[in-house]
Amino acid sequence: SKQNLRKKKSSKISSFFTMDFQENEMFRLVYHKYFAASSKNIVDTLTRSAKTKVSKTAALKAPTKKVEEEKFVDLETALKDKRNIEKMPNAYDPYTVEKHWYKWWKDSKFFHADAKKAGEVDHSKRFVMMIPPPNVTSYLHVGHALFVAVEDTVTRWHRMRGDVSLWLPGLDHAGIGTQSIVEKSLLKQGINKNQLGREKFLDKVWEWKEKHGGGIMTQFEKLGASVDWDRFRFTLDDSMNKGVTEAFIRLFERDLIYRSYRLVNWSCKLQTALSDIEVLYEDITEPKMIKVPGHDEPCEFGVMIDFAYKVKDSDRELIVSTTRIETMLGDVAVAVHSTDPRYQDLIGKKLIHPFIPGREMTVITDDVLVNKELGTGAVKITPAHDYNDCNCGLRNKLEFINILNNDGTINENGGPYKGMKRFDVRNKIIKDLEAKGLYRGKKTNVMRLGFCQRSGDVIEPLLRPQWYVNCQGEIRDKMINCVKAKELKIVPDIFEQDWFKWTEGLKDWCISRQLWWGHRIPAYLVTIEEKGITPQISDEKHWVAAHNEAEALEKAAKKYGVDKSKIKLQQDDDVLDTWFSSALFPFTTLGWPDMDGNEDLKNFYPGHLLETGHDILFFWVAKMVMMGYFLTDKLPFNTVFLHNLVRDKDGEKMSKSKGNVIDPIDVIDGTSLENLVDRVKQGTLPQDEMDYHCKRRAEDYPNGIPACGTDALRFSLLAYSIQARYMNMDVRRIISDRLFLNKIWNAFKFSLSQLGPKMPPKIPQDFVYDFASLNYDALPLIDKWILGRLDYCIENVCNCLENYKFGEMTLFLKDFWHYEFCDVYLEAIKPVFNKDLPEKKGTQTVLFTVFDQGLRALHPLMPFITEELYQKLPNWAQKAESISIAPYPSSNGWNTKSAQLNIDFALLNAIASSARKLASSANLPKNANPQLYILFLENTNNKDTLAKTIQDNEQLINTLGNTGKINISTKREDIPKGCVMDVSHNTAEVYLYIKDHIDIPKQIERLEKEIKNTEDQLEKLNKKMSVANYAEKVPQKVKDENSTKFNNYKTSLEKLGAELANFKKLL
Repeated sequence: SKQNLRKKKSSKISSFFTMDFQENEMFRLVYHKYFAASSKNIVDTLTRSAKTKVSKTAALKAPTKKVEEEKFVDLETALKDKRNIEKMPNAYDPYTVEKHWYKWWKDSKFFHADAKKAGEVDHSKRFVMMIPPPNVTSYLHVGHALFVAVEDTVTRWHRMRGDVSLWLPGLDHAGIGTQSIVEKSLLKQGINKNQLGREKFLDKVWEWKEKHGGGIMTQFEKLGASVDWDRFRFTLDDSMNKGVTEAFIRLFERDLIYRSYRLVNWSCKLQTALSDIEVLYEDITEPKMIKVPGHDEPCEFGVMIDFAYKVKDSDRELIVSTTRIETMLGDVAVAVHSTDPRYQDLIGKKLIHPFIPGREMTVITDDVLVNKELGTGAVKITPAHDYNDCNCGLRNKLEFINILNNDGTINENGGPYKGMKRFDVRNKIIKDLEAKGLYRGKKTNVMRLGFCQRSGDVIEPLLRPQWYVNCQGEIRDKMINCVKAKELKIVPDIFEQDWFKWTEGLKDWCISRQLWWGHRIPAYLVTIEEKGITPQISDEKHWVAAHNEAEALEKAAKKYGVDKSKIKLQQDDDVLDTWFSSALFPFTTLGWPDMDGNEDLKNFYPGHLLETGHDILFFWVAKMVMMGYFLTDKLPFNTVFLHNLVRDKDGEKMSKSKGNVIDPIDVIDGTSLENLVDRVKQGTLPQDEMDYHCKRRAEDYPNGIPACGTDALRFSLLAYSIQARYMNMDVRRIISDRLFLNKIWNAFKFSLSQLGPKMPPKIPQDFVYDFASLNYDALPLIDKWILGRLDYCIENVCNCLENYKFGEMTLFLKDFWHYEFCDVYLEAIKPVFNKDLPEKKGTQTVLFTVFDQGLRALHPLMPFITEELYQKLPNWAQKAESISIAPYPSSNGWNTKSAQLNIDFALLNAIASSARKLASSANLPKNANPQLYILFLENTNNKDTLAKTIQDNEQLINTLGNTGKINISTKREDIPKGCVMDVSHNTAEVYLYIKDHIDIPKQIERLEKEIKNTEDQLEKLNKKMSVANYAEKVPQKVKDENSTKFNNYKTSLEKLGAELANFKKLL
């Protein structure tokens, strides 16, 4: 329970008496990470305060009025106002803070990487990373937000460290996705792409791209992505086309690309081949009806159909089984085991195909394929539609009969079923087999079913001529060895085993796609009639690869030794797999293959880091490594960081059909409950599940989602990176981090702005900051302590960034800013300013140092609020034009100096914490300032030293603990009656004198009423949980809720009873 957690936290704080402060650091960090500010009340508090911004009709964007006003604001004027401390809003508003800064950064070229400068420094002083190019069809989703948060944080950190930093942006043409969208759009207008022809259709796609595509890049600006926009690349740009064509030609001429007529993974919906890793497999464990794209009715999967083939000129039959009964139209044989006694006399016999008159089918033996102990021991063979059967067909030189057209309808080889859809045929054949007396039933069959990743279509193995990259031999060894030798570092290293498993089983890569939108394959089929060379398009040998037809003609003439006039050429209609051009992205974006005078390629390749999700480790990362070796003989980067994948807060995969997708724009700009519920209703869930999810939205976000801003979203996403493979994302966590930003905002305003005549600014605008004048050794303990904590934070943040530990990094930053600087230090220094103490100037310098270095430390994660506050700081000699190009802070040695000081402060802070806790339990007025008595236990060492530390810092304890005079007692008899006590483990007892500050009988009466009310609630709940058949009838969710309530009531009673006993002792 939360009360137990608070008890545990209290005991940990008390343990600081005997333990070094830093030894408890990870406990404190993990506590704040997982438990602090996680209550649902945070949502209600913030949404109520933001009610005017998130109305019932709030959409995905900020109010139109604000957007219109911004259009007419001159940037220079807007920035001048933002830098003016006197115009600082009272409360943090992400919309106001985040506007204007990105345009200024972009216009100022702060993110541009100078190739010439890169050439003048060592490779270790450069940082190069390519963005995972989003599809031109993409809209911003939380996965994009995550990789932008990670990559931008790393890039900004390197840039601030003085490294020449290139984060290169790009956009992928998304062959299948884009073509599908445009085809659908044309069909709505009654236009078929084949009617237009290739060139006119491509014109239409380019029109769509220019009008609608690439909007996501603008959204990346909203996320603060500090990419080098001058080097933006689209994968179909002329320069990229040149690189892709050159890559194909070089690999073709080295026999690393070849053509083969073989079975491929075919999507009938998209009418194209797919590579193995583009097929998603689902385990079907029981019969299941699935709606297949292109079919009106669902089809049954997860069953095995038994039927019989009659033996020609005999009354015998062979019973075979199949999960795909429609493929029997392509059967050419039935295989048995050579030693199976049941079929010895049938080997070589002919079988009668019930639907294809004249089809020659033979009983053959194949001991590789057939297990005589399984089923009937007889296996139907369809070489053109099954991978195992294909191998059997090759071994036994069987005929390969394709029964499918590209769209999944049955072709002329399907006899009476010609023109029917494949799964409609499935149901029809079963009925026809029954009519012929050949159907023998069906049974449940566990199976793995392949689906097209993009269309959801059921994949068909289909014979098609395709182009392949040879992935065997030396390249596979290189890909394995580079990771083993740590030449390529994969972070987290748990994914190394995934890498080895995949590369060791590496198959050749099918790179051709039956599309028009994309990089057309630069291969030409050669026909020379007088030499008898008249190949079909399926031919595997008579091809040349060239940049254009003229060059192809030259190459063909040379290859075949004939005059060019004798040659006819036909370019392949297919395009290259989108992943082929993406695999070249690290160097084609830098101008490869042009080498002469290419400063970008010379100085920015190879790169350093590749960051992406672990779900495309083999789609993209492995292919880049392969192509880097093939074409540049170098690894394209030395480190791969794989971020986790985002799921909803319950651990479920995000899906539009479930309505549980988190839209980053909803989080940044805010949205209404109505919008969230509508999104659920737009899904395809059954009604009962839809009702449940709608109810959950109403419970989680009764007032919608308030505008949290980009900084809070980025920080939360990075915080979740403490998990490896998946993160369960709760929007309430982001709302909590939005409150964290508000705390930083208020701390800044408290320190620098005019808050009224009775509270002057802690750092006046005419204050001159001189870091060199900061004399650490002459500062009071509290100032030394906060500088040590700042130093400790910076050291650990740098270490986390170097090792890609983003989750831990956020813990260190939040612990410093929230729990040390805001909650402790700012409270502790109030008397310095309120009483105008002598140490005021030194404390002002410390405050300024914290904001200067602390904001710079935080900037890579939260670029907008840090720029806003940095610009409001009074100018000083070393202040940078923008925080984005200011130097990242480094250790000043304060943390090393403050080892003993941290132990001393832990003692003082723990005493103050105990005092606050005791005062809170007793309901003492805040201005009571009761006396405090400290009694060290007998086994405590260094009592005199500890006592002196307390006495020397009495004012600090008074301020932090809201106490009066502090008394050091040597024996328990000296403690006056009327105190409440907190035992601080084995070090000391802390007594708070409350008798003169509280009506004790009234408090006893209050506690007795609370105990009676809690006991009544517990009794009612106990009756509910004791009814007959409670365990069987009550839903598990309700039982869990009741169990939690029961435990909370019990804990509350224990706490209230202890408080009551303490008060009775005071009478």
